Amino acid sequence: MKAMVLREPGAPDNLRLEEVEKPSPQKGEVLVKVRAISINPVDTKTREGKAFYNQLNETPPVIIGWDISGEVVEVGEDAKFFKPGDEVFGMVNFPGNGRAYAEYVAAPEAHLAHKPANVPHHEAAAATLAALTAWQVLVHEAGIQPGQRVLVHAAAGGVGHFAVQLAKYFKATVVGTASAENHDFLRNMGADETIDYNEYKVGDVVRDADIVLDSLGEENTRRSLQTLKDGGKIISILGGAKEAVQQLAKERNIEAKNYLVHSSGEDQTKLAELMAQGLLTAHVSHVYDFEDMAKAHQQVETRKTRGKVVVTVG
Repeated sequence: MKAMVLREPGAPDNLRLEEVEKPSPQKGEVLVKVRAISINPVDTKTREGKAFYNQLNETPPVIIGWDISGEVVEVGEDAKFFKPGDEVFGMVNFPGNGRAYAEYVAAPEAHLAHKPANVPHHEAAAATLAALTAWQVLVHEAGIQPGQRVLVHAAAGGVGHFAVQLAKYFKATVVGTASAENHDFLRNMGADETIDYNEYKVGDVVRDADIVLDSLGEENTRRSLQTLKDGGKIISILGGAKEAVQQLAKERNIEAKNYLVHSSGEDQTKLAELMAQGLLTAHVSHVYDFEDMAKAHQQVETRKTRGKVVVTVG
């Protein structure tokens, strides 16, 4: 099969299309013929030799990626939930070795969900790591409740645009930060208020948030503490809740913590149900062919993508 192999970390052009052995599904796994792959910032960092590169390099060749949508073609021993011909999507083995940049991926069936029939593969692939992050942060970590005020940073991005929609689904009031050209997009996603981060300091505008989802890092996490009300929660998906930030938060009766998404077919199925009902939409702004993986990485690295970047296979 063809796969994008990273022989050494570095630039996007280091991803090379090669012939490698097709995997066989092991116990509890299914073999998926991949139709679409979602590209995330963690992919580009891993390609550079950061993030999960060393872990993946323990079992060469290094094939990065975690987000897929495709069709089951084979099932392993004790695989009970899917059969050949089923269309599935999910984030595979994260954190770990997903080996998603390939024509075929062996995936634990516990990491997958049935793809809604009304959702094309490129949109399903987009609603994996980013959508799961938004879901797990808001539902499992923050315990979102109707009527709460939720501040989403980088709200027009991958995680952000899902977080806006999910917060609205849970009947929260949603405030999103983004550049001015993305404000109409955010309102269409359901945001009640938009803040241009180029014009305003968010702490000067928002003072009564119950939940903050931070995707920008320590400096932003620290600044965002002043946006929260007493007893509020700020969750950083970029490690921004350092010890010093957590101490500042504690002094103000605010909970500050970091969160790393994990694979979950159960959570993915919840997202699939919302997508099937039209209550959650993946906005895919750029679609590339498999051979153009380097271009997809370059787009993600601009940090200016609205929604998601997806690569189609076959």
